Amino acid sequence: MTEFRKLTDTFYVSEQIDISDVEKAKADGFALIVNNRPDGEDPGAAQGQDIREAAEKVGIGFLEIPITHAGFSLPQIDELVDAITGAGGPETAVKVLGYCRSGTRSSLLWALAQAKLGKNPEVIEAEVEQAGYSVAPVRPTIDMLAQQSKG
Repeated sequence: MTEFRKLTDTFYVSEQIDISDVEKAKADGFALIVNNRPDGEDPGAAQGQDIREAAEKVGIGFLEIPITHAGFSLPQIDELVDAITGAGGPETAVKVLGYCRSGTRSSLLWALAQAKLGKNPEVIEAEVEQAGYSVAPVRPTIDMLAQQSKG
């Protein structure tokens, strides 16, 4: 089974998941799975449609926001913001699981979305680091988005 790493009580990240991990996610109370891995990146891994079908079978929502080597875009950040706020908001008990190859892209996209929502960059960085990841590649963008959120 794949380890789900906690960023907050409502958002976890993971490396590539498989079908059995979807059942674990359901048992752990997740309401939404967000796939940040482009299909075909690893042909031997479960593809988005496989995970989507498994999620639908157990009643978990599924969203694809693939992050490629090109990096992050504002529409991708906005899509995660919409998913988080649409899933009950960042401060509710609704649990979301983001996954990619290692969990890094999922944690960085979450960090950018949190900054856009106005969360303190220092808090974002601490939450990502306690899960074993680093925001260093996107820290300037986190700071910019957090500043813009203040108006």
